[in-house]
Amino acid sequence: MTAASPAGARRPSLLLVTDLAYEARGRRYCDEDIFLGSRLRETFDVALCHPRDAAALLGGFDTVLIRNSGPVLHHREAYDAYRSRARELRTPVYNPLDGRGDMAGKEYLVEMDRAGLPVIPTVDRAADLPPLPDVSRYVIKPKLGADSVGLRFVTAAEAAAELERAAEGSLLVQPRIDFLHEVSFYFIDHDFQYALYAPDLERRWVLEPYAASAADLEFARRFISWNSLTHGIQRVDACRTADGALLLVELEDLNPYLSLDRVGEEVREAFVARLKTSIASLLPR
Repeated sequence: MTAASPAGARRPSLLLVTDLAYEARGRRYCDEDIFLGSRLRETFDVALCHPRDAAALLGGFDTVLIRNSGPVLHHREAYDAYRSRARELRTPVYNPLDGRGDMAGKEYLVEMDRAGLPVIPTVDRAADLPPLPDVSRYVIKPKLGADSVGLRFVTAAEAAAELERAAEGSLLVQPRIDFLHEVSFYFIDHDFQYALYAPDLERRWVLEPYAASAADLEFARRFISWNSLTHGIQRVDACRTADGALLLVELEDLNPYLSLDRVGEEVREAFVARLKTSIASLLPR
C-alpha cells in the first residue's frame, strides 16, 4: 500500500501497531503514539491498527512499527500470528523479531545472572534460591509478564513454594533490594539518545532528564551489545544501589515506552529524526 506524493515520488507505507485504549499506570501510551504517528507521516504513509488486526493488515505495507501495544500476554495468539505472517511475507518489522531481551520473555535475566553480568540476582528454580541475598521479601513475577502484571512480594518460603507449584521455568524470583533510584537509557540501533531517572522511588514514571556519565553509558552499552538487534529502539532499565553501582532491571526491546514528554524539544526532535532514518534503512533500496 503506497501512495504518490504531490511530486510523484513514491513514499513507503508504514503500519503503526498500537493499542490507543491501553491504560498504563503513570503513562499516556496513546499520546506518545499519536505524536509519533504524526511525525512519521512526514516521511511515510502511516496507518494505525490494533495488535489484533496486525496479521491481517501487514501484507499491504512496506514496513511495520510495533509501538505501545500493551503487554503481549493480553493478545498472545494475535502477536504470534503477526510474527508468523511477517516472516512469511518477509515484511521488515521494527523492532526486528530476533531480540533476546523482553521480546523473548525474561529468561535472559536468569542467563545474565548465571553469566555474572551486573543484573539483579535472578533465579527460576527453587534449588537456586539459597545463594540469593538473604532479605525479608522477594519479588516473584512471570517470565512472560509486563507492566508489573503478576508481580508480587513474598517471603523466601513462599517463593520456594511458588516455584515448586508453577510450570517449570515460568516464574522468576529476585531479592527485593534497596536502591537510590531507577534510571533508563534509551537507544536507537546502537546509538545512545537520552537518559531519564526517577528520583522519587514512589513515583516510578515521574521522570527527569539524567546526565549519564561515561561509566553509566559503558554499563548500558554492555547490554545493547549483548542483544542481537542491529536495528530498533531499546531501553535499558537499571537501579542505582546504595553503593553507587548499577544493576540491570530489564532490557526492553519489544515496544519500550519512551517518555518523550519528559525530554526537551531538541532531544525529542533528534530522536524522531534518528527513528525515521533507522526505519527507512530497513526498507529495500
